[in-house]
Amino acid sequence: MLLLYIILRFEMTEKKLKTVYNKIKSSNVYDLAIKTPLDYAKNLSKKLNNKIYIKRDDLQPVFSFKLRGAYNKILRLQKTKKIKSIIAASAGNHAQGVALSAKKLGINAIIVMPVTTPKIKIDAVKSLKATVVLHGDAYDDAYEYAKILAKEQKLDFIHPYDDVDVIAGQGTIAAEIIDQLKTKPDYIFVPVGGGGLLAGITSYLSFESPKTKIIAVEPSDSDCFNQAFKSKKRVKLNNIGIFADGVAVKQIGKLTFDLTKDKVSSSMLVSTDEICAGIKDLYDETRTIAEPAGALSISGIKKFIKTHNIKNKTFVAIFCGANMNFDRLRHVSERSDIGEVNEMLIGVTIPEKPGSFKRFCSLIGKKSITEFNYRYSDQSKAHVFVGIKLNNGTKDKNQIISTLKTNKYPVIDLTDNEVAKLHIRYMVGGVSSGASNEMIFRFIFPEKPGELLNFLNAVGSGWNISLFHYRNHGSDFGRVLIGIQSDPKELGKLRKHLNTLNYEFFEETDNKAYELFLS
Repeated sequence: MLLLYIILRFEMTEKKLKTVYNKIKSSNVYDLAIKTPLDYAKNLSKKLNNKIYIKRDDLQPVFSFKLRGAYNKILRLQKTKKIKSIIAASAGNHAQGVALSAKKLGINAIIVMPVTTPKIKIDAVKSLKATVVLHGDAYDDAYEYAKILAKEQKLDFIHPYDDVDVIAGQGTIAAEIIDQLKTKPDYIFVPVGGGGLLAGITSYLSFESPKTKIIAVEPSDSDCFNQAFKSKKRVKLNNIGIFADGVAVKQIGKLTFDLTKDKVSSSMLVSTDEICAGIKDLYDETRTIAEPAGALSISGIKKFIKTHNIKNKTFVAIFCGANMNFDRLRHVSERSDIGEVNEMLIGVTIPEKPGSFKRFCSLIGKKSITEFNYRYSDQSKAHVFVGIKLNNGTKDKNQIISTLKTNKYPVIDLTDNEVAKLHIRYMVGGVSSGASNEMIFRFIFPEKPGELLNFLNAVGSGWNISLFHYRNHGSDFGRVLIGIQSDPKELGKLRKHLNTLNYEFFEETDNKAYELFLS
């Protein structure tokens, strides 16, 4: 019975793949979308000892591949029935794709967007003559409301990924790649959110280039496909990362997973720092600034080649979008060198006496110090937060740490410490002797007018706030580090209260960076 089930499942999947493949072959997206270039990445190819090609779907009229699927879906709808209005939910790229497609075809479009959506994205959709409805703090809220409106007003809902015609539209990318490359790539790296792009590419390559290995790439803190791929069933994530907002999806699509689960070779996860390094790589190669989701493929290729020591193979990276908010560039710039292992961050304890700083610098040698934060602590020792430029990546990093330890300098590697990178580096200023019974928490809340006050009101006045740091990173969500003083007998009550606030948070009281510089 098990064998029969496996055979039937395989046949059903192959049938679905064939259906999508045929729809890709008959898709007519080029009334609006363009055939984007497949550029040879000269610098990256030399650096990585492989042939690297970049599929430039950032060059679409809405700066994202999403236009392909949206237009294909709406065009097919228009051919089958008379439609006057459509509705979609999106925080960005899908919204613009639907809006432009509707404008082209003379159809009214309603786009439900989260309240937290940056004004630049809202204005972009409005400029395409779509009606924008703001609802909820996150995409899931907007999605549910759009479905309600669709039912109430009898509107056709344009799903961002879990739809056969949307998938087929995205799959035209694969057809272009095979035609442009004139040979079959060894690997193709595909960014994954809901899985529409992955499903489209998989459907086409299953018949046209079955030996090409398809690698799915996701942020390490937003890996709905990876979790499903490992579990062999769809998994809904409790929390998702917010940096690569274009792929921030809690659960892979049902249809998209059915089409890809047995065809994708492996799943790659990359960190925020690695994504930032990928953005820099794409800028160096193309002079275009990728959005975080747009850089996933390059980030994944770099990590994959290094991990598996691969040479002389042909890789294709899909540069899927360039809708980057300008005010996020500061954050990207700060993190890109760390992602490339060109910079390290350390916390070092040095003796509080004349000549200590000079001796410390002499141990570092001729390495460039990129950051140095220090404040007098007590008469015996001082804690310094240091950034150091690396010439030989991990080798240099290990050597510096070893040298410091050999010379009796207590040192902590903070390179991968998110609290250190997001907050502590901007707060180094000494400790407070009066902040007893202090608990430290890191919060994430929607970035919208008045939300900081809402957050403080939600925390309440029952506890004293002894530390507070907020810094805008140009994303849809704000990040706060907060210290709360609480009687040890009240800790249970405090944690229970924080769990009722409906804000995502992490306790950081035991974080080494906090202990070293602020406790």
